Order: sequence, then structure tokens, then C-alpha cells
Amino acid sequence: MSGSTVGEFLGYWRNEGASYARRGDYDWMASQLGDSKRVLEIGCGPGFGTQALLARGFAVLTIDSLPECLAATREQLGGRAEDVVLLEADVSAPTPEQRAAIIAFAPDTVVCWLMGAPAMATGATSGDNGRAVVAYREAVHRQVAELAAELPSVRVVHFVDRTAIAWQAKDLGRDTLVRYHRDTTLCSLPFVAERENARYRKLEGSAQELAQLRRAYPPHAGVVPTLASLLAERKN
Repeated sequence: MSGSTVGEFLGYWRNEGASYARRGDYDWMASQLGDSKRVLEIGCGPGFGTQALLARGFAVLTIDSLPECLAATREQLGGRAEDVVLLEADVSAPTPEQRAAIIAFAPDTVVCWLMGAPAMATGATSGDNGRAVVAYREAVHRQVAELAAELPSVRVVHFVDRTAIAWQAKDLGRDTLVRYHRDTTLCSLPFVAERENARYRKLEGSAQELAQLRRAYPPHAGVVPTLASLLAERKN
């Protein structure tokens, strides 16, 4: 788990996010947005994703339900905090005022990267084998897609999450990733997910972390931790 309380969650992601930033993982995520100009970021954590979006020259509106995350992002951005709009809001139930602010921003792209929350929000326990986190992620992904569908200015939705795959079977994994989002996240919504927009990137963890992962997936010695990325486009 990434922490039971908000403080533990932020502490975990400050360390984890810093390692992702050093490896260029956040820049890799942002690089996939092509000619996007105005990005609505759902969930900012400690601000590494927001920083990568600003570095690419995007106008950014970030929403998060946790004021502690917005404060951490403001601190992470330093002098560039004035270049982003930070809005405390819950993607599942934005108020009329919050929804009006999002509409006025007119995003062309919505991103939801590395969705997570403290266990007090997800209901995760050390013995549930990650089921509560998976259910929470699925629910939030759907809420993000539904919000994007309601915003006529949005043409692209981008999801990135951590997973583990047998790297030699990553082409098959792309089909699985597309099918998952088509059948759950995007079902009946005006967005299409194509195989060429499904990508994986290896996460270079420590030897100890890799050994733990392989013990968790004993039939698959070749399993590696990865980032799974899917960009969905609004149907014409």
C-alpha cells in the first residue's frame, strides 16, 4: 500500500515520484499528448506530473480532492505555481461552481496518471491483495471518462497506471489494455481506444523489488514492473 493516511500517502509518493521524475517517466507520459494545449489533470499527488505538463508548455488546470496534495503541488512547483490553476474538487461530484470553472478553462485533454489514494479513501488493507485499490482505480477511471465526455472541448483522454507484465508478451498486453478500457472505462462513452495508442514502459526498480514482484507472479519469471499508457480519442 502507498500509505494509510494522507501524510503517509504523500510521503510515499514524494519518494516514488522523485524516482520517476529522475528517470524521465513523467516526461514520457507528457510527450504522448502531441499537439494538446490545455490539459485538465485529475489528481496531482505531490505535483511531479503537473511539473512535467508545465515543462511541455501546456496550460494546466489540476483538480484534487485532497487539499494536502494541492499544497504539496504548489510547493513542488515553486515559482511556477502561478502558471497552473489548482482546484480542490472531487471528480465524482464537482459542484456547479467547480464544473463551471472546468468548462471555462476549456481543456482539450484530460489526463489521469498513476491514480492512487491513501487507504483511508480506498479501503485497502494489507491482506486484500490489492483488490480495494483496483476497484477504486476502476471507479475513478470511469468517473474521469464520464467527466471528459461531458466537456465538449475535450478530444483526448490519457490514462497511465502501474502494472506488471511479461515483457516479451507486451504486444499481447496492448490488446488486453485496450480491451479493458473499452469494456469498463470507456463503455458507451464517445471515446475510442486503438491498439497503436497503447504503450508500455519498463519501470527500473531495485533488484529486491523485482525479486518480490516475481515471487508474487511465480509462473511468470519474466514479469517486470511497467507503466501502462492508453490514449483515447473522441469519436468523430
